Amino acid sequence: MRLSIVIPVYNVAEYLGKCIDSVLANEYEDYEIILVDDGATDGICPQLCDQYAQKHPDRIRVIHQANQGLGGARNTGLESATGEYVFFVDSDDTLVPRALQVLDEQIEKTHADIYSFNLYSHDGGGQGREVQVSQHYPEPFTLREHPEFLYALPAACARIWKRSLFVKSGIRFPSRVLYEDIRTSAKLFALAESIVTIPQVLYEYLARPGSIMRSDNLQRNREILDAFDDLLCWFTQQGLKERYSQQLCRLAVEHIVLAATVRVARLNPKADLLRVFEQYMACHFPDYWNNAAMGDLPVLHKVLLVLIRHRQYGLIKLLFRLKDGR
Repeated sequence: MRLSIVIPVYNVAEYLGKCIDSVLANEYEDYEIILVDDGATDGICPQLCDQYAQKHPDRIRVIHQANQGLGGARNTGLESATGEYVFFVDSDDTLVPRALQVLDEQIEKTHADIYSFNLYSHDGGGQGREVQVSQHYPEPFTLREHPEFLYALPAACARIWKRSLFVKSGIRFPSRVLYEDIRTSAKLFALAESIVTIPQVLYEYLARPGSIMRSDNLQRNREILDAFDDLLCWFTQQGLKERYSQQLCRLAVEHIVLAATVRVARLNPKADLLRVFEQYMACHFPDYWNNAAMGDLPVLHKVLLVLIRHRQYGLIKLLFRLKDGR
């Protein structure tokens, strides 16, 4: 079996059929679909999963389990997978036509550990854009050769993974947390003996207002610090923290400062959590603004860093209100 496609399912009845159909529409045979019903409570998804499995018994398997969150559902599918590669597909997203064929053709050429590709992000209402997940490299590479690949969008769905990476390392997705992708992807990038980038859109990502990464729950942004505690601990244990110190610092700037801090400031520029982020960076990356890896940040990001260093959180909120035309 070449590909195991793991689809965690939780209360997504409106989208699930389209997701599964987009996989089945690929004119490609060497794959299995593992639907992990993660304790769905909508009264529809569990039965819908079973219906698809009954209709495609040689192609689709269903696992029903008590809720474990996205990471836990992915892990369940991973443990049941038999394919050489694992593709984690979110149940409200879809594959583009021929995505599986393109991946198979690339595997035949290089047999790499990781294949990374681009996304099309859309709102379901006609508005969307192509997302370049990472810089494109014409040849297979390792993280040691291109450490800047750590800056790649960490989304697990934006690549396929050789299953042996998980088996040999014991790495799994954390359960019931946000930022499970960055906790997992960065480690696998470091362990991979070969990575291939595919400069094509193979996956359509639905940016739903209700999805966890668009939630207005301010305090959950604190979980990015748990994610970086996890990452820094792992890279230290592997003897890799010093080698990738500049890249880990920039990664922290992008996710803690330019993402989480800005997100919180836009919601509440007086939130205590802003000082927590500031103290974390001062402790772990005290000189981050002088990091050589920061040189190619976009101008807007550099402006935001200056405002954050001077605690001008109200100006950040105003800046984005003007930018958004509100």
